[in-house]
Amino acid sequence: MLDVPLHNLVPAYIREFEPYIPSKPDTELMKLYGCDRLYRLNNNENPLGPPAAAQDIVRRFRPPRAAIYPSGDSYYLRMKLGEKYNLNPDQFLFGNGANEVIAFVIKAFCQEGDNIITADKTFAVYEWVAVFSGFEARLVPLKDFGFDDEGMLERIDGRTKILFVCNPNNPTGTYWNESKLRRFLDIIAGRQIVVVDEAYCEFVENPDFPDGMKLLNEYPNLVIFRTFSKMYGLAGLRIGYLAGHQEVVDIIRRTCVVYSVNTVAQDAALAAVEDDSHVRATRNLVRLEKSYLKTALEPLNLEVQSGEGCFMMIKLPMSDTLAYRKFMSQGVMIRSMTGFRCPNWIRVSIGKHEAMKAFVAALEHILLPG
Repeated sequence: MLDVPLHNLVPAYIREFEPYIPSKPDTELMKLYGCDRLYRLNNNENPLGPPAAAQDIVRRFRPPRAAIYPSGDSYYLRMKLGEKYNLNPDQFLFGNGANEVIAFVIKAFCQEGDNIITADKTFAVYEWVAVFSGFEARLVPLKDFGFDDEGMLERIDGRTKILFVCNPNNPTGTYWNESKLRRFLDIIAGRQIVVVDEAYCEFVENPDFPDGMKLLNEYPNLVIFRTFSKMYGLAGLRIGYLAGHQEVVDIIRRTCVVYSVNTVAQDAALAAVEDDSHVRATRNLVRLEKSYLKTALEPLNLEVQSGEGCFMMIKLPMSDTLAYRKFMSQGVMIRSMTGFRCPNWIRVSIGKHEAMKAFVAALEHILLPG
């Protein structure tokens, strides 16, 4: 036993923070809920898996390379992205998933007494990292399911360091078009760092959607997040990155943990990044299955929020946590949305047609018993 009570060693902001508890492995969940197969529609994973070239990289990985440290700064990936986006390779930083690059940015710019601003119903890690680092997270309610630019601007004070915008937003799928994003950046006028998280940007085909990479040279305070977990199907290898003005990235680099991106992830991402056919195939699948799902839901008269991205939100006439258990008993895994501050809503990831049919059948079984 410790001589000093453990709680005396723990900062108040850690004592008050609720830990995120991941779900059990699929095999354990199937035993728990008594199902012999499980459709994973909870984490916005790409049902097509990684591009073929990336799959080949994983398949051919030579075990002796596991004993050798990876490139500490994802050198070849940075070279490739610099070429792809016509930017200096030093404008990119890689991390062990997007979660790590979020921490890099917050640690680089925030100190005691500072705050960050984001939405109340968005990817929760911006808030989590700020809070468990001892900084205030100011959460602005969504407006018509989208980020409220005016509301965010009103919350800025002299201790605001970073504003996080998820574009398109997870879980609502709404987005700021280029003119709205430019207006926001123009009003900020470089006084704070603006992070635009484009984790789902590859799914958006609308011409008014902004390409953050093309705005970096105009807005030195802009930082862009992207990931290989969603469109490129490498979630299991954990690789994400940020891009920004070189002066900003040089500051963030001081908080960067080198060697955190493993060799297989770097090699697979390098193979995946140029596979436009995989992007087209994934977009086609998402478009078709979203259309199927919307049509199948119409007779049930449920409120649906379907924007961009590989997911939809559905409001149920029951507790979303109860619905989760009922879906699991039918072999379908969805995301309950109470954790996103959206009680009674669920988010369903778009999967292959077999999975979508299983979801609809489970939903009808739950809502229309007998």
